[in-house]
Amino acid sequence: MRLHISLDKSLVANLDARVGSRGRSAFIAATIQQALEDEGRWDEIQAALGSLKDSGHAWDRDPASWVRSQRRRDRRRVG
Repeated sequence: MRLHISLDKSLVANLDARVGSRGRSAFIAATIQQALEDEGRWDEIQAALGSLKDSGHAWDRDPASWVRSQRRRDRRRVG
């Protein structure tokens, strides 16, 4: 699909310096796709806010000890 958009000359110059005039469409499409995915993830994060209870977790009493115990259990950890 063709789409008409307006961009500042300096923005187009920077775009051309990065990807060349023949790479504009692909770069813009990839950039828009990435931005839409980021926005979708942000929507999911906002929808999940408040889904965990504020208390009753294993780490509530002493978060630092809980983190250390998790690290010790990781067999991939070196040192």
